[in-house]
This record gives sequence, structure tokens and C-alpha cells, in this order.
Amino acid sequence: MDTLTLPAPAKLNLFLHITGRRADGYHTLQTLFALLDHGDTLHFQRTSGPDIGISPVLPGVPNEQNLIYKAAVALQQATSCRLGADIRIEKRLPMGGGIGGGSSDAATTLLALNVLWNLNLSLDQLAELGLTLGADVPVFVRGCSAYAEGVGEIIFPAKIAENWYLVLKPDCEISTREIFSDPALTRDTPPIKLAASQTQYCKNDCEGIVRKQYGEVDKALEWLENFGKGRLTGTGSCVFLECESRDLAEKILKQSPFQGFIAKAVNESPAHRELREALKN
Repeated sequence: MDTLTLPAPAKLNLFLHITGRRADGYHTLQTLFALLDHGDTLHFQRTSGPDIGISPVLPGVPNEQNLIYKAAVALQQATSCRLGADIRIEKRLPMGGGIGGGSSDAATTLLALNVLWNLNLSLDQLAELGLTLGADVPVFVRGCSAYAEGVGEIIFPAKIAENWYLVLKPDCEISTREIFSDPALTRDTPPIKLAASQTQYCKNDCEGIVRKQYGEVDKALEWLENFGKGRLTGTGSCVFLECESRDLAEKILKQSPFQGFIAKAVNESPAHRELREALKN
């Protein structure tokens, strides 16, 4: 196999609790990741040399800083692989939205190049490598909606309701570092039994800080109150609303003063599903 095309799905944090702060400054958390059937698409072409080419160059992100590039180089270095790749991105997910665009792109890169380069690394090995790129990368590597603890690296597969969601992207980008360094951030939410998290309301501990500092996010959440309980995902600027049907989500989106998209939660990553089908052929 010389070429491969795979999706890089978005995610929502259905809740995000900050339970503490470690001595190294990282925050401990509990969260529930819901993978979505909407995302970027990456096209991979194996090359005989070690160079990693990426096109197009994303605005404000030199290729050397792109997580796709970093994932490919990390995989080369971990395996002493001398092959390379040309990678073309169809970017649909907004940057800085808190829906995992960069992390998902990195995970899909690891999955694809592991096959194209005939490396035969296990998902455990790829997830461990992915963690060096970002705390959200392992959940995309493992390819299922999941609970997470620790700094996001302790993952438990979860069976979630495959609901429809309206996701809106206010016109701003949020600095995760800035949110986590805010002295007003709640850092002592009591840990919950994760099995209970789908049967009781769970909040995003970062939402209050984000709404205070980013007026556009506050406006979007206020607007969603006309239709139900909107929530912030992760520490990005995207907000979401659970909807009874796709039709309802489309009706709300047509009225929205904000850009957005509609997606369905899925228990298996589209990247894993399409990779399995590609390997059959």
C-alpha cells in the first residue's frame, strides 16, 4: 500500500472536571470524550526518502509546528524509519475550537504511517508516542469514545449515546495555557465515579473563566439558551447543544449568527473504521 486516505474526527468533551494540580504544573482531570462523525481528511502518499511534505500550509502554522509533521517525525525517530510521506490536508475543523483538530490529525497520521511504513506498532505503542505530542492524542489513536483521567492519558472506553449535536464556533481563539493559569479556575472538583457521568449533569470547570474572558463565547452560549442547555467543549471556543434530531439541529443552525456544523456522536472512530476497510482491500 503506497497511498491511504483517512478521516481525522472531531471530539466533544461532554464534561470536564479539574480535580487537582500536580507538582509539575499539569492539571489532573476527569472528562468524557465523544467522538464525532465530522472532521478533517488526510491524504497520505508514501515516499522513498525521509522528507515529510505537508500541503497546504495552514495559516499561522509553519509545517515544523504542525502536529501532523511532529507526529510523522516522532514516528520516524521512534522506529528509525527512513521512509517519508507527502500529506495533503482537507481542513474542516476550526483551529483553537477545543474539538481536537490538531490532536486528531496527529493521531490519524500515526495510524496511517504505521501502515504505509509497515511498522506494525500496536495501538498501545502509538498511544504512548501520541501522548508526547499532546494529552488528547491517545484517545484518537485508540479510536473510541472514552472516559479519561490523569492529565487525559488514562483512558477507559465508553459506550455513549449516539446523539446529534450542533457545534458553533465563535469568532475567537482561546489560549489553553491562559485558562489553566487563571487563579480563579476551580481545581478541586471532587472526583466522580465515571459510570455515573452520563446519568447526571456534569459541567465544564473552564466554562466560567472562558465566558468571562471571551465575550463571543459568552454570547454564543447565551444564544443557545433559546433552544436548550449549551456547553463549552474542552478549553477551546466551540460550544455545543445536544439535539433530538439532525433536522432540529439544522433548523437551529440556519438561525444562528455563528458559524458551525452538525455532527453525530459515534462510539468507534471513523478513522479506525475506514482503516479497517482499507486493509481488507
